[in-house]
Amino acid sequence: MQPLIIVAAVNGGNHQSHGVTRVPITPQEIAEETARCREAGAAVVHFHARDEEGLTTGDVDVFRETMRLIREKSDILIQPTNGIGQIRNKVTGEWGRPSDEVRLGLLNMEPRPDLYGAATGTTDYHHPYGGHPAERPYINNRDWLIKYIRHAHGVGSAIEFEVVHMQALYRLRRMADEGVFDSAADYLWLLHAGGIAYSPGTPRYLLQSIEEGKLLFPNAKIGVMGAGPHQFQLAAVGFAAGCDSVRVGLEDNLFRASGEPAESNRQLVAETVELARFFQRRPATPDEARHILGLNRAPTQSRT
Repeated sequence: MQPLIIVAAVNGGNHQSHGVTRVPITPQEIAEETARCREAGAAVVHFHARDEEGLTTGDVDVFRETMRLIREKSDILIQPTNGIGQIRNKVTGEWGRPSDEVRLGLLNMEPRPDLYGAATGTTDYHHPYGGHPAERPYINNRDWLIKYIRHAHGVGSAIEFEVVHMQALYRLRRMADEGVFDSAADYLWLLHAGGIAYSPGTPRYLLQSIEEGKLLFPNAKIGVMGAGPHQFQLAAVGFAAGCDSVRVGLEDNLFRASGEPAESNRQLVAETVELARFFQRRPATPDEARHILGLNRAPTQSRT
């Protein structure tokens, strides 16, 4: 059976526990839930750090502590958020986005995370399934993205490029043509998403995005992600299309395949493993994920 990289996006920036659904918030909770996801079949964890009030934070010390505890409990590969999420001003109560300087600060963490992620385009961000019911602009400027790419590839890591809208693929291709990275590299990793930021959660849209990505980046690894009720539907489409990875978890969806509230991320990972078996896929181990994503290669430098 072909290995499948399962990425567990365990909390996001806004979701809180309610009803039967338990969203991990503290570093200890995130580490414990990550270990359970690893046992269920996840090879990568994607997490957002939260402060003492359970709110999104860009505090590098909280990220470091969370990664330390995760590594104490399992061998899963770690991918902290690149976007950090919406941050509430504790004086005014207003919500806003962190500065590029705060986001780039995550690149200097030691020890380093195993993997990185990068939102590739600026969007009208509307993500009701991820705790963002109000539309707010999500700006990912060119300078920030170039610095992020050069750092991650320069240390021999890989970036999960989040492709919410297909025009972002052409933005990436322009950067490749300018020498920021190699468009033919086999360690490129594209996450095609549906049901978020007004991208439709339909099979047609997802397949169109995947095919467009193949034209521009022929050797890139294919990841898929569906938000809310589209999570398992688009996972199945991705499996049929031969994807390399799938992202599931409470960051993007609070419900099981049956529509019942999910109790935990582990439940969502376990149901993904069960679904993947119908497509002759099995969960990749972290070591297999390292090989698939090219983490064992020598660091590469940009051509400019």
